[in-house]
Amino acid sequence: MIVINQETCVGCGACVKDCPGSAIHLDEGIAAAIRPCIQCGHCVAVCPVNAVSIPEFDMEDVEEYREGEFSVSGEHFLRAVKYRRSIRSFKKEIPDRETIGKILEAGRYTATAKNMQDCTFVVVRERLAEFKSLVWQEMPGIIRSLKETGPDYARAFSLFYKLWERDREKDTFFFNTPVFLVIASENPLDGGLAAANIENMAVTQGLGALYSGYMMRVIKESPVLREWLGIGEKMVSCCMLLGYPDVKYRRTAPRKKADILWK
Repeated sequence: MIVINQETCVGCGACVKDCPGSAIHLDEGIAAAIRPCIQCGHCVAVCPVNAVSIPEFDMEDVEEYREGEFSVSGEHFLRAVKYRRSIRSFKKEIPDRETIGKILEAGRYTATAKNMQDCTFVVVRERLAEFKSLVWQEMPGIIRSLKETGPDYARAFSLFYKLWERDREKDTFFFNTPVFLVIASENPLDGGLAAANIENMAVTQGLGALYSGYMMRVIKESPVLREWLGIGEKMVSCCMLLGYPDVKYRRTAPRKKADILWK
C-alpha cells in the first residue's frame, strides 16, 4: 500500500491523474489512497514534492530526475542496437559480481505485467562446471522425452551429444562462456523484456551475450536441472550466455527490409 505524507502533499492531483488503477483521490484537497494498488510507483515518480512512498520497497533506491542531466539521442541508441552481435566466442576472463550485478539492475527495472516484478535471475558462475556436467548427465533422458514431443530438438540434441562424447572439450551448448544466466518468470514476456535490457547493459560494460533457445528447451525437459537452478514452478523465459567477447566486429551486419504494415 502506498503512503502519502499529508503534511507534504500540496494537492496538485498529479498522482490521481497518473494512477493506472484509480487507487488515489483527493480528499479535502489532499491525496489519499482509497484501495490497494499494484505498486507501480507512478505516484512516487510523478509527485512534485516527494510526498509518496511505498514502504515495502527500498525508497533509498529512488533517484531524482534532473532535466538535462541525462539523455540518449535516438541516433546513438539505434547505432547501439545495430552494432549488437550474438557472441559465440568468449575470453576466459570471468566478469566479477559487481559487474554482473550492475547488468542485472537493467533487468530489475524492466517493465513487468501488472508490476509483478516476478523475474528470478539465476547467475551460474562459480558452479558452472557442475551445472554443465549435470546437463550432459541429463541429456540422454531429455533426448528420449523429446522424440515424442519435439523430434527436431531430439535430432539436434542427439547430434550434440555424440559430438560431446567424441570430444568433451567441445562446448556445444555453452561456447565456453564464463557465465550462464537463466531468467525465470510467471509471465514469459516479463523475462524476455528484461533480457533485452540486460543484453544492452552488458554491452555498456564490455560484455557480449548469446540467447540460447536450446538451453531453454533442455531445462524445460529436466526437473533435475530446474531443481538445481531453484526456479520452482516459474517458466524459463530466457537463457543467456554472458562474457567478454573474444572477437571484434568492425561494422553492422545487413538485415532484411522491415515488414511494416501501415494502416
